[in-house]
Amino acid sequence: MEESASSEASFCLQKITITDYSKDDYQYEEVPADDEFSLQEDDEDLSKALQTIQEQTEDAHILALQSVLTSEKSVSEIPEAMDDFFCNFLVRLGMSRTLDCFQTEWYELIERGAFTAKDVGLVPTVYTQNQQLQAENMRLRKDLDNYKLAANKAKEAFLKMQKERDFHRMHHKRVVQEKNRLICDIKRLKAHYASYEPVLKQLTEKYQTTLRQKMLTSLERDRAVGQVTGLQATLHNLESGCAVQSPVTKACHECERKKGLEGPTQKALQEARQQKMIDAERSSYGPVKDSAKIGKRYPKDSEFPVDTHANSFLARAKECTQPLKSGEYKLGNTLKVHDLAVSCLAIHPQKDVVVTGSDDRLWKMWALPDGNIIMTGEGHTDWLSGCCFHPSGTQLVTSSGDATVRIWDLSKGGCILTLEGHAQAVWDCSWHSCGDFVASASMDSTSKIWDVNSERCRYTLRGHKDSVNSIEFLPFSNMVLTSSADKTLSLWDARTGFRVHTFYGHLHSCNHATFNMKGDTIASCDSRGVLKLWDIRQSVPIMSVDAGPRPANQSAFDYSGRTVAVASGDGSVKVLYLELGQLSSLRGHSEEEVHSVAFDHKAGRLLSGGADGTLCLWT
Repeated sequence: MEESASSEASFCLQKITITDYSKDDYQYEEVPADDEFSLQEDDEDLSKALQTIQEQTEDAHILALQSVLTSEKSVSEIPEAMDDFFCNFLVRLGMSRTLDCFQTEWYELIERGAFTAKDVGLVPTVYTQNQQLQAENMRLRKDLDNYKLAANKAKEAFLKMQKERDFHRMHHKRVVQEKNRLICDIKRLKAHYASYEPVLKQLTEKYQTTLRQKMLTSLERDRAVGQVTGLQATLHNLESGCAVQSPVTKACHECERKKGLEGPTQKALQEARQQKMIDAERSSYGPVKDSAKIGKRYPKDSEFPVDTHANSFLARAKECTQPLKSGEYKLGNTLKVHDLAVSCLAIHPQKDVVVTGSDDRLWKMWALPDGNIIMTGEGHTDWLSGCCFHPSGTQLVTSSGDATVRIWDLSKGGCILTLEGHAQAVWDCSWHSCGDFVASASMDSTSKIWDVNSERCRYTLRGHKDSVNSIEFLPFSNMVLTSSADKTLSLWDARTGFRVHTFYGHLHSCNHATFNMKGDTIASCDSRGVLKLWDIRQSVPIMSVDAGPRPANQSAFDYSGRTVAVASGDGSVKVLYLELGQLSSLRGHSEEEVHSVAFDHKAGRLLSGGADGTLCLWT
């Protein structure tokens, strides 16, 4: 108790009134401004003056810095201590006992070291806090307004996006509905067109059948017209009482066998045949000879026509004084006719029809220029190598790698005769202009003359030392032209089976040889691409053109005889204009070989068949 009393006695509060200082208590001495830096008269020299000026400058600079520092300083109010705040509060309210208790306990705790005055801190200024809170409140209100504005903008954007979403959703639903409707329409159309497919197939078959029947009907009509003409002539002769034999009507020309008009050559041939028959009958033994050479006769054997009639192509050749095509040929159409290579082609003598033979063992008949298929022939067991129309256009002969020659009746649409006798593949075939004989060339180095009526081989042409690659009858004649791999060309008399003349000049294997329409010029080509023109009366070539180095597979004359086309192994068709001596190349096939060419004399077209299975029409 005494210690507490002593501690209370050591601290007390006393109210003191402090009065302001009076200015009258101190006497100030006024010093004029001029006297602050006045100099004595004896000190007025240059050095003193300079030092005084420097000091004045430094003092002015220091004063300026002090003014700047003073302006930069801010007045800060130190908050009131926590104990002073409570003491002043209690004194202001007159609560002296409470003040005594507070001070007693306050200082006891400080003496004990429970806390220090720094730990208690200062009493915050309410006004300052209010200002800070007000500033914070204003800032928060401003942020709130900004957030509200941003929220309104976001709300507007959200509403806009909702509208766009609804629009796109509606558009998507509409598109889905249209898609489903289109799918239904497509399914319905597919089902509808699926029902059309068999109908179209049936119509196509009907169209092909009708076209084939039309073709066959026209062929039968031509045959009937020929028969009617022959019957009318026979009736006319019977009615007139003439003993002259009625003419035998053929498709291309009339072969009138009149005994009174036989020339010396025909008489000599008949005498030679009769002498052979007599010798054969007299000889009871001897080596076995070819039936064609001993003159054995069969009841159905045909007679070769006499050579007294004229070549009907001569008049046409005279009319065609210029080539059928002036200028360059251009590709008019390309037809995909076979899956494999086109090995041969033949043009119908009367109609716009072409037959193509292929390595796929088939021959096909096509209508020109559209390329509609008319007929397909199947029967050979190997690739086809050659084909040729009957002069009347009613039959077709084909040669094949199966060593056979087949004759087809186009009106029946099937094979009517198969000629067998070659030991190896048959390369080419040709029909006589009278329509009774067929010639074939084979790899076995022989050629054969077949009689269609007696269905047998009349003569075997032996003389070549290698494969016979092509064979052709001279139009309206009994002469046969062959080309061989032994580098020679040969002319044969089909009536006797003997070789008449041999042409030498090629240095490589001859692939093909053909006559022009007049029958006075031969074009031949070899495996080196060399094309040679021969005058049938001479033994040397009159022109030689190098179209190589790739092989030349086939050659053909146009009607005028002034243009020659060559099927080249470089995938092009070479066209030689004889008057100009100009050789041009036509490219329409792929890079594979061109196997065959032919001129369509009625339409002025050039046709070519290639190893790519296509038929190109050049106009």
